[in-house]
Amino acid sequence: MATPNIKEEAHRLIEKLPANSTWEDLVHEIYVRQTIEAGLADSQAGRTTGVEQVRSSFGLPV
Repeated sequence: MATPNIKEEAHRLIEKLPANSTWEDLVHEIYVRQTIEAGLADSQAGRTTGVEQVRSSFGLPV
């Protein structure tokens, strides 16, 4: 996965926010973006757990 220019990505996130956004809105958007990117990186690196295994570990029907 190519590393995006963080500054450019931050500008894009800010531009998408409504004019009356708060700092909390911006922090939330950054958090969501970072979490999604981390999940995608984990998936590409094979660091995932199958649904069947998760369901089984919680005693749920597979």
